[in-house]
Amino acid sequence: MAAAYFSGQTLDDVMRSVIGALQVDGDAIEPSKGPATELRGVLLEIANPRSRLSRTETRGRLFSALGEFCWYLARSNKLDFIGYYISKYSEAADGDVIFGGYGPRLFDWKGINQVENIVARLKTNPHSRKAVIQLFDATDIAQKHNDVPCTCTLQFMNRHGKLHMFVNMRSNDVHWGLPHDVFCFTMLQEVVARSLAIELGSYKHAVGSLHLYKKHEAAAKRFLKEGWQATAPAMPPMPAGDPWAAIGALVRAEEAIRVQGSSDAAEVGTLDPYWADLVRLLQVYRAKKDRNSDHVKALRKQMSSGAYYPFIDRVIRKLEAVKPVKSGD
Repeated sequence: MAAAYFSGQTLDDVMRSVIGALQVDGDAIEPSKGPATELRGVLLEIANPRSRLSRTETRGRLFSALGEFCWYLARSNKLDFIGYYISKYSEAADGDVIFGGYGPRLFDWKGINQVENIVARLKTNPHSRKAVIQLFDATDIAQKHNDVPCTCTLQFMNRHGKLHMFVNMRSNDVHWGLPHDVFCFTMLQEVVARSLAIELGSYKHAVGSLHLYKKHEAAAKRFLKEGWQATAPAMPPMPAGDPWAAIGALVRAEEAIRVQGSSDAAEVGTLDPYWADLVRLLQVYRAKKDRNSDHVKALRKQMSSGAYYPFIDRVIRKLEAVKPVKSGD
């Protein structure tokens, strides 16, 4: 009988267990996106939500995950925004938008700012069981769309001064979707925790259909063979205090970097080192696109946390491995 519960300290711990189980116990299915193996009714738990980044070469996707989180925070569902970070989203677009984009649903769904709403509820009643954000809606399948939310609900619970998060997914791709979802949702969990002036609890992620597409099987095997240190450092704690002013600055910086190529250095200089590091990571990604390894190296020296060095060093290695084409070649 296939296991239905997987727990670990880090994202990598959980992904390793799940992929192994899919290889042994997964049922073959034929969904619209291609052949896959599936586990049904699965519960994942990450004891330390700050260990939200894969430390492997195969699935260490810090920059695209951070870009997607900024897409949420900017309340956007625009393809050109998320396409800058994840080109694959073009396959899910309805024209120039992603119909199922989470940003508008989180912050302005049918006139309701759902994040603000659950923070207010938990401030009024810390033990509330109604602090739930709805992402999937009954109307999403009433008409044909190229993308509808895989996430049904996000529930937040304050227990013993810690914020626990429970995510309910109708469907989740363990290779592509899971690493990004865990990053974005645990970041949101930490934002809400800081808004309530409490600490992080655990993160639980329930999935109706947890699957691995056949086209990703080789990459999943490489992931298992890589190995990693389960005790690798997590992301640093988000600073105490209300985070929303810093989030506003991060969103403005992201847009300036993506659209103009640079951000307001003066505003970034006023940020806590935690938030300034996130801006620098966005700058690293832009420098990668511009093939400017010297700028990446300069940004690395400015980082406050060494937790991001492996991801930045990977960018430097890739940029310097590509030899420039000589004139006339």
